[in-house]
Amino acid sequence: MALTPEDVVNKRFQPTKFREGYDQDEVDDFLDEIVIELRRLNQENDELRKKVAELTGKQGGPQAAEKPVQAAPVREEAKPEPVKEVAPAPGPAAPAAPSGAGRSSVAESAAGLLAMAQQMHDKHVQDGLDQRDKIIAEAQIEASSLVNDAQEKSRKTLGALEQQRSVLERKVEQLRGFERDYRSRLKAYIEGQLRDLEARGSVAASEITDNAEV
Repeated sequence: MALTPEDVVNKRFQPTKFREGYDQDEVDDFLDEIVIELRRLNQENDELRKKVAELTGKQGGPQAAEKPVQAAPVREEAKPEPVKEVAPAPGPAAPAAPSGAGRSSVAESAAGLLAMAQQMHDKHVQDGLDQRDKIIAEAQIEASSLVNDAQEKSRKTLGALEQQRSVLERKVEQLRGFERDYRSRLKAYIEGQLRDLEARGSVAASEITDNAEV
C-alpha cells in the first residue's frame, strides 16, 4: 500500500478490551507497513541513483561525436590557405555550448529528483521515528498512570487497615477494662461470701456451747 506521512500521523490504534494498552498485533502490522514503505523508498532511491549514473555516463558520448565534425572543416580549409584558415577553427566549436547546457540541465534535473527522493525518504523515516516516539511516550504515560493508581489504591488500603487496627485496639482495651472490673467485683463477692460463712460459723459455735452448758 502507498503509505503517506498523513497515514502515519492519523493512525489510531484501538485499545484492547481485556488488558491495558494497544492491540499488539495491530501495532506490529502497522510497523510492518512502515518497514515495507521505507524499503520501497530505498529501492526508488537506488533506481534514481542508477538513472543519474546512466545520464552522467552518456554525457561523454555526444561530446566525442562532435569532435570529428569540428575537426573536419579545419582539414578541408587548411589545404589552400593553411595560415588564414587557422582563425575560423573555433567557429565549429560554437554548437557545443547548447549541448553542454543541455547536459547540465539534465544533470541538474536528475540531481533535483534525487534530492527530492532523498527528502521524501528522510521525511518518511522521521515520521516513522516520531510515531514510534509517540507510541513509546503514550505507553510510558499509561504505565505511570497505572503505577500511580496502584500506589493510590495501596495507600487507601493501608489507611483502611490502620483505621480497623485502631478500632480493634479500642475494643481490646475495653475488654481489658471489663475484665479488670469483673475480677474486682468477683473478688469482692467471694470475700463477702467468706465473711458471711465465718459469721454464721461463729454463731453456730456459740449456740452449741450454750446448749452444752445447759
